[in-house]
Amino acid sequence: MNIRKVGVVGCGLMGSGIAEAAARGGYDVLVREVSDDILAAGLRRVEDSMNRSVARQKLTAEEAARARGRVRGTTTLAEFADRDLVIEAAVEKMDAKKAIWRDLDGICGSATLFASNTSSLSITEMASVTGRPAAFCGLHFFNPVPMMSLVELVRGYLTSDETAAACTAFATSLGKRVVITKDYPGFIVNLLMIPYLLDAVRALEKGVASKEDIDAGITLGLNHPMGPLTLIDFIGVDTTYYIAEALYEEFREDKYAAPPLLKQMTLAGHHGRKSGRGFYAYDKKS
Repeated sequence: MNIRKVGVVGCGLMGSGIAEAAARGGYDVLVREVSDDILAAGLRRVEDSMNRSVARQKLTAEEAARARGRVRGTTTLAEFADRDLVIEAAVEKMDAKKAIWRDLDGICGSATLFASNTSSLSITEMASVTGRPAAFCGLHFFNPVPMMSLVELVRGYLTSDETAAACTAFATSLGKRVVITKDYPGFIVNLLMIPYLLDAVRALEKGVASKEDIDAGITLGLNHPMGPLTLIDFIGVDTTYYIAEALYEEFREDKYAAPPLLKQMTLAGHHGRKSGRGFYAYDKKS
């Protein structure tokens, strides 16, 4: 399975990062968003990220220019017909993802591989709405994609060895370290991380300590690079909430139940860094 042309569905924080990483890896990249305005914002995010890499001397200006030339955008899935691999990075809701995969299954050729960037949802369930469950897997990248070295490759119940090998080779070619996990809710990272993050929110709700002291306790006491509330803002308050909801739906265990505060912040639009306010306030400079 020779992957040369990559399609990315979604050009938000994750989709733009995946598109950038693939372009920097030498792949022809087509990224889709639902409107011209949202697409333009996503492509600007790719541009700004590469400019920062050039400023930090992680990338030469010539390399950045070549990578930019490999990325183009669209607002229609019909243009994905010639892709060798399609990676979906849409909202973390199963119904929305299934709708995308149903459409793509009728658009893409039979040899096209499908991969979801989901952080917690079932690969087997998504693959069930397509006619190619053997060619379907999870490729869970981490934010910010150009900097984070980990990718979780998730094997669905029917994912073939050939698909797993091809997608592992693709992610490895981007400079990523691939870990293999079965299709289990939360996979490796979120299965272990989400209860920890939710406990931090509960501690804040109960008044155990201030948000600043909770984060300082973890960064200084456990040598983590950032505290749990800062991390939630970075991941996205809404994204964390949706992952917790999905895990609770699967396990029905209290440790995965989203605290009321997390739900309220999601409904209020306080989604963290991307919205300008979460547990902390952010401006463009920060």
